[in-house]
Amino acid sequence: MKPIYVDNNATTRVADEVFAAMRPYFCEEYGNPSSMHSVGGRIGPKLREARRQVADFLGARPDEIIFTSCGTESDNTAVRAALATNPDKRHIVTSRVEHPAIGSLVSSLTREGYRVTEVPVDSNGCLDMIKLESSLTPDTALVTIMWANNETGVIFPVEKIAEKCRARGITFHTDAVQAAGKLPIDLSGNRIDMLSISGHKLHAPKGVGALYVRKGTKFSPFMIGGHQEKGRRAGTENVPGIIALGQACELAGRRLEEENTRVRALRDRLESELTRLIPDTRVNGTTKERTPNTTNISFANIEGESILLMLNEFGICASSGSACTSGSLEPSHVMRAMGVPFTMAHGSIRFSLSVYNTEEEIDEIIRRLPPIIERLRQLSPFC
Repeated sequence: MKPIYVDNNATTRVADEVFAAMRPYFCEEYGNPSSMHSVGGRIGPKLREARRQVADFLGARPDEIIFTSCGTESDNTAVRAALATNPDKRHIVTSRVEHPAIGSLVSSLTREGYRVTEVPVDSNGCLDMIKLESSLTPDTALVTIMWANNETGVIFPVEKIAEKCRARGITFHTDAVQAAGKLPIDLSGNRIDMLSISGHKLHAPKGVGALYVRKGTKFSPFMIGGHQEKGRRAGTENVPGIIALGQACELAGRRLEEENTRVRALRDRLESELTRLIPDTRVNGTTKERTPNTTNISFANIEGESILLMLNEFGICASSGSACTSGSLEPSHVMRAMGVPFTMAHGSIRFSLSVYNTEEEIDEIIRRLPPIIERLRQLSPFC
């Protein structure tokens, strides 16, 4: 049975074009770009090309791109850099619905004496902009707000937030892991200081990411060692991964229209049919400002894990939320922050599509899920 994979916010398949670009750099072209000989010397131009590809994709300059191992490292680097370069400020502003790469980090920083303000969201998952603006103080070192939520797809107005931060001299960072490849990004036209992306969320392999640092932004390296990345991130470069990320970014730029037309239409059909056919459902998050590939639907009075297990019997791979928090018996922190009722929050399923999904796959999910929900409700003590 060929899997029907609709968990692309957790990870994506490596695109054929991306694998073809990176494959030679495992075996034939294995040189270290720091080496002086010809084997290593052939690698440097390819890394420069990849850096340009990522920069073009983001509307940035090549020297504003730092290659990392993943989105989590990019996030950690941005936060630590902002704090290290503003040593007299002890306040961080973030949201209640951040990915653990930010949420867990800023929580740990309270043990180092930092104050953290978590801006709430409303029942639609939209950020409370009044609360955010009132949270900014002369002691604020950093504001870090995700561009798009990984569980609901809800988009936050990060460009407006960046403007407010710039007016107050506050560093602004955004985790754009779920936005890259789904929304147009042009960093030349806004005030964002730092931005994180991850390769495996846009059809590159796991183990590579990038951090954008606007020219002129104060920066302190997180990884200390050699001279790589102009001293901003030590460690021998992941050459195949970096080349793959460059190719994936170029490919994502070409596919942006398809993401926002065909993929959006598939998502909308899946959502409308499931909510029509299955009673007592709820779409979590606003349906207006949302990434084109994501829908999060709650099914009342049943457990999301049971739904996922039964879907998996038919080869349908979805998610109950962030892969980084799976295994917890508690409802998602995103659902709790939105005030989703307990009976709904436990039955939340995230479907996140990609350009590789087809109409036939969506038809199969629509065919299989209603009987699953009906069966589970017959077994539920709450129904």
